[in-house]
Amino acid sequence: MNDTRSELKQGLEYARDAARALARCDDDTVRTVLYALADKVLANQDELLAANRSDLSRMPEDDPKHDRLLLNPARLEAICSDLQSVADLPSPIGETLEQRRLQNGLELRKVRVPMGVIAVIFESRPNVTFDVFALCLKTRNACVLKGSSDAHDTNRVAVRLMHETLLEHGIIPDCVFLAPPQREWLPHILGAVGYIDLAIPRGSQGLIDFVRDNASVPVIETGAGIVHTYVDASADLEKARAVITNAKTRRVSVCNALDTLVLHRDLLAELPALMRDMGERGVEVFADQQAFAALDGHYAAPLHRAGQKHFGQEFLSLRLSVKTVAGIGDALDHIHQYSSKHSEAVMAEDEEVLARFLGEVDAAAVYANTSTAFTDGGQFGMGAEIGISTQKLHARGPMALPELTSYKWIVRGDGQTRDAN
Repeated sequence: MNDTRSELKQGLEYARDAARALARCDDDTVRTVLYALADKVLANQDELLAANRSDLSRMPEDDPKHDRLLLNPARLEAICSDLQSVADLPSPIGETLEQRRLQNGLELRKVRVPMGVIAVIFESRPNVTFDVFALCLKTRNACVLKGSSDAHDTNRVAVRLMHETLLEHGIIPDCVFLAPPQREWLPHILGAVGYIDLAIPRGSQGLIDFVRDNASVPVIETGAGIVHTYVDASADLEKARAVITNAKTRRVSVCNALDTLVLHRDLLAELPALMRDMGERGVEVFADQQAFAALDGHYAAPLHRAGQKHFGQEFLSLRLSVKTVAGIGDALDHIHQYSSKHSEAVMAEDEEVLARFLGEVDAAAVYANTSTAFTDGGQFGMGAEIGISTQKLHARGPMALPELTSYKWIVRGDGQTRDAN
C-alpha cells in the first residue's frame, strides 16, 4: 500500500514537471512521435492483442463492457489511423484568440496555452489510452491515465510503447503516467490540487457521478448517452429504417447508440417494416402498449411490454425501447424528461418539425435525418476525442484539441505605469 501511494505521488509530481518541459517541444517533433507510435503499435500488435486477451479472459462475454474492451487487428488499425490524423492536425497552442492595442500603448494578446496536467478516468476502453495520449501531446499537456483493472494488462503494454517512443525522440516519458488501476486510488487523484489541472471521467454514470461528487480539481463531465430518435409522420420511412438500424446496431456498446425509438402514432401500421432489420439482427424490444400491439406477431426478435424503467435507460446492448407519441410536442416532452443531453435525432420531411426539434432539444449534438452514430470526434473531423461533454461550461459535445487548452493574456508595454486612481 505504501509503495503504491509513493508510486502515485511520484508519478503525479513527475507529470507536473514534464508538463513544463513539453512547452518547449515543437510540433514537428510531436507529429513524428505520433507517427512513430502508430508504427510501433502495428509492429507490436501480437503483444498488445495477447495482453488484451488476458484482460478479456477476466470479463464475461455478456458484459456490455466486453465489446468496449475488445481489441483486434482492425481496431488497432483504426487506433493507428487516429494517431496519424491527430498528428496531421494543426496544434492550437499559441493561437491568438483576441488582440487589441490600448490608448496607453499597451498591446494585449489572448493566446491558447496548455491546460497543464489532464487526468482521464475511464473504464475498459484501451483505445481511449491512445486517444488521450495523442490529444494531450499535441496540445503539450501531460496526461494521467486512470484506467480500470479490466484493461490494465492492455494499458501497461500501450503506455510502455508510448514511453519507448517518447524516449527515442528526446521527450520526457513522464508526460504520460499510468496510475494504479484500483478504485481506492481514484480519490487521491481527484484530490491532487496543484498537480492535476483538469479531470475528465469517461465511463458509466456511476463513475461520472463519483468523479463529479468527490473531485477537488476541476472536472468536465462526459455523461452517459441516453439517446432517442423521433420518427415523425412526415418521415421518409426507408431513410428512417436505415438510420435507426444503424444507430442501434452499428456498435451497441458506445454512448451514441440508440436507446429509445420515439414514434408518431400515425406510423404504428408501418412499425413492423420500420423495425424489420433490427428484428433480423436480434434487437430485443421493450414497447409501450400501442407499439407492442403493432409489433406483436410481426417482429422476429424478443418483444416485451415496456415498463417505466425501460425509458431513460442506456442499454449498451441489443436492446431498445419504443415510445408512441401524438406528435412533435409529445416527442419533445418525452425527450426532455429522459434525455442525458448527449445525442438526439429526428427523422422528418416537414421543415417545421425539423426546425422545432433542432431548436428546442437540449443536447450536445442534435441530428436531422441522420444517425446519432456520428457523435464522435473522429467523425467530426477532430482526429480523435478525449470525451463527449454533456455539460455547458468550457466544452460541449466531442472534445478534442481546442477543448484541452486554456488561454493567457500576453501584455507588451514600453514602461507604462498606472495612475494612482
